[in-house]
Amino acid sequence: MLYDGAVKQLDWALELMHLNENGKKDPGRMEKIGKAVVKTQEIICELMASLDFEEGGDIATNLFSLYTWFNRELMEANIKQDTPRLEGVRNSLDGLRSAWREIAATNVAETANREVVGIDIAM
Repeated sequence: MLYDGAVKQLDWALELMHLNENGKKDPGRMEKIGKAVVKTQEIICELMASLDFEEGGDIATNLFSLYTWFNRELMEANIKQDTPRLEGVRNSLDGLRSAWREIAATNVAETANREVVGIDIAM
Protein backbone atom coordinates (compact mmCIF):
# COMPACT_ATOMS: atom_id res chain seq x y z
CA MET A 1 0.00 0.00 0.00
CA LEU A 2 1.22 3.49 -0.77
CA TYR A 3 0.70 4.61 2.81
CA ASP A 4 3.11 1.91 4.00
CA GLY A 5 5.79 3.21 1.66
CA ALA A 6 5.25 6.83 2.70
CA VAL A 7 5.43 6.01 6.42
CA LYS A 8 8.51 3.86 5.85
CA GLN A 9 10.29 6.68 4.00
CA LEU A 10 9.44 9.20 6.72
CA ASP A 11 10.57 6.81 9.45
CA TRP A 12 13.91 6.54 7.62
CA ALA A 13 14.19 10.33 7.22
CA LEU A 14 13.33 10.87 10.89
CA GLU A 15 15.87 8.29 12.02
CA LEU A 16 18.55 10.05 10.00
CA MET A 17 17.47 13.47 11.30
CA HIS A 18 17.72 12.24 14.89
CA LEU A 19 21.25 11.02 14.17
CA ASN A 20 22.12 14.50 12.89
CA GLU A 21 20.59 16.12 15.97
CA ASN A 22 22.47 13.82 18.34
CA GLY A 23 25.86 13.96 16.67
CA LYS A 24 27.67 15.85 14.05
CA LYS A 25 25.89 16.60 10.83
CA ASP A 26 26.85 14.47 7.90
CA PRO A 27 26.34 15.89 4.37
CA GLY A 28 25.75 12.36 3.04
CA ARG A 29 23.08 11.84 5.64
CA MET A 30 21.43 15.13 4.67
CA GLU A 31 21.20 13.90 1.09
CA LYS A 32 19.59 10.64 2.23
CA ILE A 33 17.04 12.59 4.28
CA GLY A 34 16.20 14.70 1.25
CA LYS A 35 15.77 11.64 -0.95
CA ALA A 36 13.46 9.97 1.57
CA VAL A 37 11.33 13.10 1.87
CA VAL A 38 11.14 13.51 -1.92
CA LYS A 39 10.17 9.83 -2.27
CA THR A 40 7.37 10.46 0.23
CA GLN A 41 6.22 13.46 -1.81
CA GLU A 42 6.17 11.29 -4.94
CA ILE A 43 4.03 8.71 -3.13
CA ILE A 44 1.64 11.44 -2.02
CA CYS A 45 1.41 12.67 -5.62
CA GLU A 46 0.45 9.12 -6.63
CA LEU A 47 -2.26 9.15 -3.96
CA MET A 48 -3.50 12.48 -5.32
CA ALA A 49 -3.57 11.16 -8.88
CA SER A 50 -5.58 8.12 -7.81
CA LEU A 51 -8.45 10.14 -6.35
CA ASP A 52 -11.77 9.80 -8.16
CA PHE A 53 -13.62 13.06 -7.58
CA GLU A 54 -16.82 11.85 -9.27
CA GLU A 55 -17.18 8.74 -7.11
CA GLY A 56 -15.36 10.07 -4.04
CA GLY A 57 -17.15 13.41 -3.74
CA ASP A 58 -16.29 15.31 -0.57
CA ILE A 59 -13.98 12.56 0.70
CA ALA A 60 -11.82 12.81 -2.43
CA THR A 61 -11.82 16.61 -2.23
CA ASN A 62 -10.81 16.55 1.43
CA LEU A 63 -8.08 13.97 0.83
CA PHE A 64 -6.73 16.08 -2.03
CA SER A 65 -6.53 19.10 0.27
CA LEU A 66 -4.84 17.01 2.95
CA TYR A 67 -2.32 15.56 0.49
CA THR A 68 -1.56 19.08 -0.79
CA TRP A 69 -0.90 20.19 2.78
CA PHE A 70 1.32 17.12 3.38
CA ASN A 71 3.46 17.98 0.35
CA ARG A 72 3.78 21.61 1.43
CA GLU A 73 4.79 20.55 4.95
CA LEU A 74 7.28 18.03 3.59
CA MET A 75 8.86 20.64 1.34
CA GLU A 76 9.26 23.06 4.26
CA ALA A 77 10.50 20.29 6.56
CA ASN A 78 13.07 19.22 4.00
CA ILE A 79 14.36 22.76 3.46
CA LYS A 80 14.55 23.57 7.17
CA GLN A 81 15.35 20.05 8.42
CA ASP A 82 12.31 20.42 10.66
CA THR A 83 11.79 17.18 12.61
CA PRO A 84 8.41 18.14 14.19
CA ARG A 85 6.93 18.88 10.77
CA LEU A 86 8.08 15.52 9.43
CA GLU A 87 6.69 13.79 12.51
CA GLY A 88 3.35 15.55 12.03
CA VAL A 89 2.99 14.37 8.45
CA ARG A 90 4.22 10.89 9.37
CA ASN A 91 1.67 10.57 12.17
CA SER A 92 -1.15 11.82 9.95
CA LEU A 93 -0.22 9.35 7.21
CA ASP A 94 -0.08 6.57 9.78
CA GLY A 95 -3.58 7.52 10.96
CA LEU A 96 -4.89 7.42 7.40
CA ARG A 97 -3.16 4.08 6.85
CA SER A 98 -4.86 2.65 9.93
CA ALA A 99 -8.25 3.98 8.83
CA TRP A 100 -7.92 2.44 5.36
CA ARG A 101 -6.86 -0.89 6.87
CA GLU A 102 -9.93 -0.85 9.11
CA ILE A 103 -12.17 -0.05 6.13
CA ALA A 104 -10.59 -2.86 4.11
CA ALA A 105 -11.02 -5.35 6.96
CA THR A 106 -14.67 -4.35 7.37
CA ASN A 107 -15.22 -4.76 3.63
CA VAL A 108 -13.67 -8.23 3.64
CA ALA A 109 -15.83 -9.28 6.60
CA GLU A 110 -18.99 -7.94 4.96
CA THR A 111 -18.17 -9.63 1.67
CA ALA A 112 -17.52 -12.95 3.42
CA ASN A 113 -20.90 -12.78 5.15
CA ARG A 114 -22.86 -12.11 1.97
CA GLU A 115 -24.84 -14.92 0.44
CA VAL A 116 -23.46 -15.81 -2.96
CA VAL A 117 -26.19 -15.95 -5.55
CA GLY A 118 -25.54 -17.74 -8.80
CA ILE A 119 -25.94 -20.87 -10.78
CA ASP A 120 -24.23 -24.06 -9.65
CA ILE A 121 -22.64 -25.51 -12.78
CA ALA A 122 -20.58 -28.17 -11.02
CA MET A 123 -21.35 -31.73 -12.06
